[in-house]
Amino acid sequence: MPLLKRYPWSIPTIIIIGLLASLMEGFGISLLIPFLQDLAHTSEPLNIGNFLIDFLNGLFVNIPPNNRLIVIPLFILGCIFLKSCFVYGNGVLFSWLNARISHTLRHGIFQQLLTVSYSFLDSDTTGKYMNTLDKETWQTGSALEYLVSILINACTILVFVILLFLISFRLAILVGIVMLLISLVVRLITRKAEKMGQDGIRASEALTIRTWEAFSGMRVVRALGRESYEGKRFARKSKQVSASYMKLDMFSAAVGPLYEILANCLLLCILVIAILQNWSDLPVLLTFMFFIFRLQSQMMQFDSNRVGLLALTDAVANVLSLINRSDKPYIRPGKTVFHSLNQGITFESVTFQYSANAEPSLRNLSMHIPSRKTTAIVGPSGAGKSTINNLICRFYDVNEGRILVDDDPLNRLKLTDWRSQIAVVRQNDHIFSTTIRENIAYGRLDATESEIVEAAKQANAHDFISKLEMGYETHVGDRGILLSAGERQRIALARAVIRNPQILILDEATNAIDSISENLIQGALKALGGSRTTIVIAHRLSTIEHADQIIVLEKGRVVEQGVFHDLLKRKGLFARLYELQHSVN
Repeated sequence: MPLLKRYPWSIPTIIIIGLLASLMEGFGISLLIPFLQDLAHTSEPLNIGNFLIDFLNGLFVNIPPNNRLIVIPLFILGCIFLKSCFVYGNGVLFSWLNARISHTLRHGIFQQLLTVSYSFLDSDTTGKYMNTLDKETWQTGSALEYLVSILINACTILVFVILLFLISFRLAILVGIVMLLISLVVRLITRKAEKMGQDGIRASEALTIRTWEAFSGMRVVRALGRESYEGKRFARKSKQVSASYMKLDMFSAAVGPLYEILANCLLLCILVIAILQNWSDLPVLLTFMFFIFRLQSQMMQFDSNRVGLLALTDAVANVLSLINRSDKPYIRPGKTVFHSLNQGITFESVTFQYSANAEPSLRNLSMHIPSRKTTAIVGPSGAGKSTINNLICRFYDVNEGRILVDDDPLNRLKLTDWRSQIAVVRQNDHIFSTTIRENIAYGRLDATESEIVEAAKQANAHDFISKLEMGYETHVGDRGILLSAGERQRIALARAVIRNPQILILDEATNAIDSISENLIQGALKALGGSRTTIVIAHRLSTIEHADQIIVLEKGRVVEQGVFHDLLKRKGLFARLYELQHSVN
């Protein structure tokens, strides 16, 4: 129901149209009484004491008997036509409603994933979020369809029950009691439907995660010859999905036959009772039984839809939980306008950990990154180097301490202003599955063609792009697979260059490429340095020889700080790391 808040008129409208359709069907069936009476030449006199029969006979009292055999069927056909129009109208309305709600869900979840804090995204797997976005939003649409069908079934059942009472009060009470007993029996048999639906959704989620991880790690899978192993793992998860939904389908399929058996028993009982009571009005009896036949069909659909809705409860809960913004962490933007970095970025006693159970990545860290200088941050793996990048970009907020931009706390700056002045180039930076031109222009969407070419030249990428058959319109494949590692890195650098940022962060940007590509990128970086504030998170210590300052981290703390040659002379951690790399090389 929370999904329908945006369209509060929808459910009342669907119910009203459903009632009108049910009334048309009920009235059409009721017209069988005078029709069959005329057919059998047993027309009852007016005012026999039954409101419904008296009303139906009164409708055609002024029509000659011979003509009534033509007029009444035309009325019945008219009722069928009107009922069909109402049903079609409800179908169109629901399709419109479902399309908009499904779009709202998918767009809302995507926006949620784009804006929620990384601390939330880190708490679960990408495959689970993909499953919710891709499958469970559609299942929520199906749940909405079940809900609407239940409401329409309820309308029809209500109309039919009223008409049964108008025809025969005593028999209607008997039918109502038996129908309720039948429904209770069906509910007892299918009460495990919700649990089975949960099992199916969990199995489907596990299969999506398994598929996502296998495709993401396809190169590792093939390089280690694990195709058969991954195939078996996928087959196990797939079988679990099939088994879960097969059980659910078996329970859902049991509703129809069970209702058929029990309802037909009811019909026979009504017929026997009518015979024993010497019920002489055969047209009324046949119409009454036809109502029961249609009623049991509606009851069967009602319970079948209820089982389907219960099976999807968990999927709906997952969608609503993910889209809910009240219980999730967000990076809240500040209100201070950011124009330029004049003094630098200062960390004051910063402590940060990625989750409550994790070890702190930074411990009471204090340091200053001066503006328009090159600062290198080095240290062994796990020292907290990339965490500093994440905090500067404000992907996360600190747990303790604060980060100052000049004299302003970072969390008080307008987030869009701050990030618009930052460009980051990472090791194995993501390349989108589109053209080279669009990948470079992603850094600034309004960039002109000449600006794109100039950025590529500054990143030493223009030469290799020009040699490609399609040039800047070359499609690079999934994550840039059709380019070499060095070419991908130069495209990522061009994407950073076109932003013309005040702050350039290089997060181990040259670690995974060959020496020729590294030299090209290093040359481009020297040309780009100039008046920018450059932060180099480096693994190869030989690449930071000309940095204005080097900050050495160990276990989330600053242990050394200075320039390259002075740090070597101190014989501390930096010197040991340098000697280790030099001896390996």
